[in-house]
Amino acid sequence: MEIPKEVKSIIKELEKQGFEAYIVGGCVRDFLLARRSESEGGRGVEPEDWDITTNAKPEEIQKVFPKNFYENKFLTVTVQTGSKNSKLKEIEITTYRTEAKYTDKRHPDEIKFAKTLKDDLKRRDFTVNAMAIEVQTILSIKPTPLGQIYGQSAGGVYPGKKLKVRIIDLFEGQKDLENKIIRAVGEPEKRFDEDALRMLRAVRFAATLGFAIEPKTAEAIKKNSLWLQAISKERIRDEFLKIIMSDRAYEGTELLRKLGLLKYIIPELLEGLDISQNKHHIYGVYEHNLLSLKYAVKRDFNKYVRIAALLHDIGKPRTKRGKGENATFYNHEVVGARMTIQALNRLKFSKKDIEKIVKLVRYHLFYYNVDEVGEASVRKLVRSVGPENIEELLQLRMCDRIGSGCPKAEPYKLRHLKYLIEKLSKDVISVKKLKVSGNDIIKILNIRPGPKIGQILDVLLGYVLADPKKNKKTFLQKEIKKLSKLSDKELSSLSKKAIEERQKIEIKKDEMTKKKYWVT
Repeated sequence: MEIPKEVKSIIKELEKQGFEAYIVGGCVRDFLLARRSESEGGRGVEPEDWDITTNAKPEEIQKVFPKNFYENKFLTVTVQTGSKNSKLKEIEITTYRTEAKYTDKRHPDEIKFAKTLKDDLKRRDFTVNAMAIEVQTILSIKPTPLGQIYGQSAGGVYPGKKLKVRIIDLFEGQKDLENKIIRAVGEPEKRFDEDALRMLRAVRFAATLGFAIEPKTAEAIKKNSLWLQAISKERIRDEFLKIIMSDRAYEGTELLRKLGLLKYIIPELLEGLDISQNKHHIYGVYEHNLLSLKYAVKRDFNKYVRIAALLHDIGKPRTKRGKGENATFYNHEVVGARMTIQALNRLKFSKKDIEKIVKLVRYHLFYYNVDEVGEASVRKLVRSVGPENIEELLQLRMCDRIGSGCPKAEPYKLRHLKYLIEKLSKDVISVKKLKVSGNDIIKILNIRPGPKIGQILDVLLGYVLADPKKNKKTFLQKEIKKLSKLSDKELSSLSKKAIEERQKIEIKKDEMTKKKYWVT
């Protein structure tokens, strides 16, 4: 893991013009995590983006880098590097800044230039995000208690010289990285008062990094969770999705609940707390939903399945009748679909996403038994949920089963259903696929409709199955004329052979599909 040449080049240019420049923020965190991973024999992951901070004003940055755009109120200039790496085509450079009061709990009432890097770092959210990297040549390095020294080749930026990087760490961010802790910079309540979204970001970092939230920081989130109501639903949705798509989505969602944040995101989920189920479930409703999500993560299912897994039984508390092992939840999938629409609309999900997730929730309770449900019912299910959603519906059923405490995600009947769906979705071997029709034969041979037409079509289909390239109108028209010269007995014999070959192909295809799903 090395600092990209594009980043080093920008720092060099700013320094040539007499400005200070440092790599800063989350990329420093990810850089250090990658370095640690590599030192332990793992594979470092490149930071998603690289940010630079400087004492140069925005207009001064623009003069140094003419290819840029500057359309914000946060003193950030985006420089276009021309890199072939998509992550490095644009790099943000932000002037040192301090921020005044946050009246709306999200945006500072006023942004001012700061004089020093220290002033800029102390306004940041968490210690692991409040570190900076200073890039220097060996000759200019000065040992300091603020940082740690790492050696690195300069590459093409400083030809013939060695490069050193100094980690500037004013708030023990490296220590918190080592101990896997998310800790607010300075006073947690002040940080969250400035920007209430930081409470949700704390959970997101805990989930994505596998860290714990430091007790004082967690307590401040609990105390001030209601501030989340001041944040736009779109921003909440984006952070929530990052939690759901992390490897610790189960833990992240539960952490949202414990810290009092979940009730401002999807309060409907909390209705399932302490709601027991029936003999088909060993977990309560809330825990069942989370465990279903956990299995979706384990199988690396997409966001639609993960969200549907979390919400699929959201309607159960409102439909529960009776107690104990014989309790019922009739129509909970219908009620749950309506509740899902409301929850996702509230979070400003796109219409496309809502429609897809709602269909999964609505039809997750589909019934299928090998000897009871026929092809017509399966076709109806596919039409209802949509062919494009059927695979995700089956994945949701797997999540539902594991979340219920079942030992197998895919029992025989679910595999059989998959087989049947694939069988019904495959193209039927039919004369309708030919580039000629019965009407064409009637016109070419100038004959009346009769058995001979069907026999010719069967023979032609046999030719095309043996060699698909022969399915051309000109070729088939010539063969029609040839076949018309055969006797009725010869044509009938060829037709029967063609039908037998077609049946063999159909049987072989069916056997292969059955084998794919281990069914008989």
